[in-house]
Amino acid sequence: MKAIIVTGGKQYTVSEGDVLYIEKLNAEEEATVKFEQVLAVLDGENTKIGAPVVEGACVEAKVVKNGKGKKIDVIKYKAKKGEKKHIGHRQPYTKVEITKVVL
Repeated sequence: MKAIIVTGGKQYTVSEGDVLYIEKLNAEEEATVKFEQVLAVLDGENTKIGAPVVEGACVEAKVVKNGKGKKIDVIKYKAKKGEKKHIGHRQPYTKVEITKVVL
């Protein structure tokens, strides 16, 4: 059974056992989180499409870890002005493992 969920402004197609890197959630490691915004549940003949979400459907996941991604270097440069600026950024993420898709 697959589901399409929304979290962090992005949509993900998930099934049980999947491991995802999503936008940071306010949850501790080993905690269980529920994703209530389920756009569709895909199960062969028993497919349900929401308008905009499927009523009563949710996806449960276990938080594996919280961390930061690889460093992205941002360099701003203005020609003929002698102006340079170097900025680094590491996007925080939450690694989750999907445990159950509930319809």
